[in-house]
Amino acid sequence: MAETLIIIPTYNERENLPPLIAEIHTFVEDAHILVVDDNSPDGTGQLANELAAADPRVHVLHRQGKQGLGTAYIAGFKWALERDYAYIFEMDADFSHQPKYLPDFLAKIADADLVLGCRYMKGGGTEDWGPWRQFVSRGGNLYARTILGLRFRDLTGGFKCFRRKVLETIDLDGVSSKGYAFQIELTYRALKAGFKVAETPIIFPDRKVGESKMSGDIVREAMVNVVKLRFLKV
Repeated sequence: MAETLIIIPTYNERENLPPLIAEIHTFVEDAHILVVDDNSPDGTGQLANELAAADPRVHVLHRQGKQGLGTAYIAGFKWALERDYAYIFEMDADFSHQPKYLPDFLAKIADADLVLGCRYMKGGGTEDWGPWRQFVSRGGNLYARTILGLRFRDLTGGFKCFRRKVLETIDLDGVSSKGYAFQIELTYRALKAGFKVAETPIIFPDRKVGESKMSGDIVREAMVNVVKLRFLKV
């Protein structure tokens, strides 16, 4: 049984999925991958089935419809905890999270419980982002850090590696955020539970294929939920 599981939620990522899985396995050959597909109209789920049939390292979890990033990861975490994985990743399907950084996460998790991919530290950064997206991202991080009193520089990123014990400890059914705020909430819950969190630099390019899932509703949910988190008891 592999030690590492990489969870990849998908919704209309048919073009990205095969090359992404191939590239992941060039950097972490033994890692298993769980595709969590929300009944993608473009056939991503069926393609994932075909990839899984050809490679025992690939697994697929199908859901009935588009239910949000947060609930996709919760489903993936529960699937992972029913098995013996030691390290569990969150990773986007659009190549914004570059597989070449996976070994860096695994090196850093040796001395931490949760590793965050960080765009806003030495060695990190973004590519092909317009001024508005830069403002929303940096502003969201500053807002979350200020409200929650945290020192980490990239609370909103979704490229992460958890030790198993973190996800076993967090009340997964109690996680309320669905979109952008989900990443903030998981990190905050891990910190409140006493786990050690570290950051590793990543360069985050804009997606090359497909459409962004970001929306105004997701940003508004994040602003409200960060305030709620400030008073969370775990």
